[in-house]
Amino acid sequence: MKSIESLGNIKNKNIILRLDLNVPITNGKIIDTNRIDKVIPTLNFLIKKEAKVIIISHVGRPSGKIVKELSLEPVSLCIKSKIKKEVFLLKENIFNLKKEDIFKNSIDGLVLLENIRFYPEEEANDDKFSEKLASFGEIYVNDAFSCSHRDHASVSKITKYINSYSGIQINAEVNALKKITSEIKKPITCIIGGSKISSKINIIKNLIPRFNNIIIVGAMANNIFKYKGLKIGNSVYEKNIGKIINEIFSHAESNKCKIFFPKDVKVGKNLNDKSVEKEFVNIEDDDMILDVGPKTLVEIKKIIDNSSTILWNGPLGYFENENFSFGSSQVANYIANKGDKIFSVVGGGDTVALINSLNIKSKFNFVSTAGGAFLEFLEGKNLPGIKALS
Repeated sequence: MKSIESLGNIKNKNIILRLDLNVPITNGKIIDTNRIDKVIPTLNFLIKKEAKVIIISHVGRPSGKIVKELSLEPVSLCIKSKIKKEVFLLKENIFNLKKEDIFKNSIDGLVLLENIRFYPEEEANDDKFSEKLASFGEIYVNDAFSCSHRDHASVSKITKYINSYSGIQINAEVNALKKITSEIKKPITCIIGGSKISSKINIIKNLIPRFNNIIIVGAMANNIFKYKGLKIGNSVYEKNIGKIINEIFSHAESNKCKIFFPKDVKVGKNLNDKSVEKEFVNIEDDDMILDVGPKTLVEIKKIIDNSSTILWNGPLGYFENENFSFGSSQVANYIANKGDKIFSVVGGGDTVALINSLNIKSKFNFVSTAGGAFLEFLEGKNLPGIKALS
């Protein structure tokens, strides 16, 4: 990919900048600014270069219709407060816009087009719509890794009609993921959780030949307990996936990758209960497994001690209840305190929320705000947005 940082003189040039500003908004207020914070370096870079910037982004799923509650107005105000520059929200219909009119009401040369998903042509990856968007600028920059698994007009098709570059954030994301998939410093360990093992089977299978250890935690581990004939009480699990689990273990064995799962657990009668440590033999029919036990934590910490690289996607338990957050918090702090001894990459909404709540985000080498794109990259898929820039 050609990087934005390789650009020479772009003073007064129109730069079309695709960002992912899909932040949670409630009653007109932004709840989490993480995705906005991550693209500030790219915006500051373009401002310093005295370029004129046309930002394209979206919020929510308006399905090609104008939805007032999904306007980017709160986002424009948030960016303004962070860069101390006016960000003009351009609400005029894109099909009625001309290049020479885009900045006529802009004070600082920064324009944010209204929610691009208000147009059905965006998700349809429409050719004419892509060409229209491209006509507004001289250079296109994609700095929206978390949208790059979408084959949408402003993400992939637009690159057919304009000279295209990768942004600072997307470069950081791809470089971090390359370090855990191709430029690996071994031993490398993956801690992976979530509710369904079937949804992450392709990731696990893709990582097994590359990784030394895979630790399966969270509700995903319940499936392995069930497969191994251990008691799981009233815990969440998937039916009819014995074949998938057998596939994981046999694939791991043939690739000399060790699969770990919890040796002891903490249970409650419901999600709001207090936690009780239990061995599997003592689990009752109405118990729910909601966290890992102390023996498991000792084992995980030993594996971390012997790792040079860590990928973490998915908490160890139901961390939303502090009674079941101990395992996740312990592992988070243990990795964070390793400093330069480990290269650590964290991805997934729940895991990112956890380390944010502990205020240790800066102690990890890379924290990805991308969801689907992050997971599809780990599966080994070609992301349309990345492919279009290559």
